[in-house]
Amino acid sequence: MPPLLTGIIASTLLTLNILFWCSLLFIFTFFKLIIPFRPFRQLVTALLNRIAENWISCNSGWMMLTQKMDWQINMPANLKRKGWYFVVSNHQSWVDILILQHVLNRKIPLLKFFLKQELIKVPVMGAAWWALDFPFMKRYSKSYLEKYPEKQGKDLETTQKACEKFRTMPTSVMNFLEGTRFSQHKHDQQQSPYKYLLKPKAGGMAFALNAMNGQFHSILDVTIDYPDGIPSFWDFLQGKMRRCRIDIQQRDIPEKLQQGSYATDDHYRESFQQWTHELWLEKDQQLAAFHAGSND
Repeated sequence: MPPLLTGIIASTLLTLNILFWCSLLFIFTFFKLIIPFRPFRQLVTALLNRIAENWISCNSGWMMLTQKMDWQINMPANLKRKGWYFVVSNHQSWVDILILQHVLNRKIPLLKFFLKQELIKVPVMGAAWWALDFPFMKRYSKSYLEKYPEKQGKDLETTQKACEKFRTMPTSVMNFLEGTRFSQHKHDQQQSPYKYLLKPKAGGMAFALNAMNGQFHSILDVTIDYPDGIPSFWDFLQGKMRRCRIDIQQRDIPEKLQQGSYATDDHYRESFQQWTHELWLEKDQQLAAFHAGSND
């Protein structure tokens, strides 16, 4: 099948999938809003998560129909659907999100993202993220806090409140520590000390761990590699992505890093940055090993 036709078919299936499952999400979310009965809301929340998992399964379905891809996946066999996981990954393409959902769907709780508050305004998807209880973050910079000290701790307080519902329902939260997609230009511009990665933004991870207040059982450290080159989303839809390698390592979260203020505690910030640096060094080595065996 010509790549253009494959892309049109995949795009159509993706769009129809979004519209169908979002419609179901919004219907049940309406009942969740108008019936202020906690057991009922918890039941509807579980149902909404199941709808989202079916949505991802359908995404996997059209991916398998339109993509002739060699998947090379290494992941722990003991992952639990009733656990609490913090998932971190390198970030190279918009395709990463579909890859992560495809690989981890129904192996761990529904993968959720900490999102910037502004993203709730994204048409259709913003409302879907809100309906699925994705936590929206409103972070204040150090310079902003110096100017408005009364806002100290308010960003964490707001996010902690949003995460309270996760304490009784197993949850997986995803964070791309680099904060943006990798490109050689960005790599050179920031003078990254890693060969295949941008510098990790440890503050986002610290903020998320603090917000969940020790709730996560472990970290899932994901490394994604595209042996034939980083694909654009349109390349992916056209079926031009032939191989994908994913390595997932389960890691303990150091207890000393689960409590502290990244914004105000210099010692905690330095400890967290060092731990994140070591994590990223190991990931860079994994990517180097992938590239060394790219023709295998």
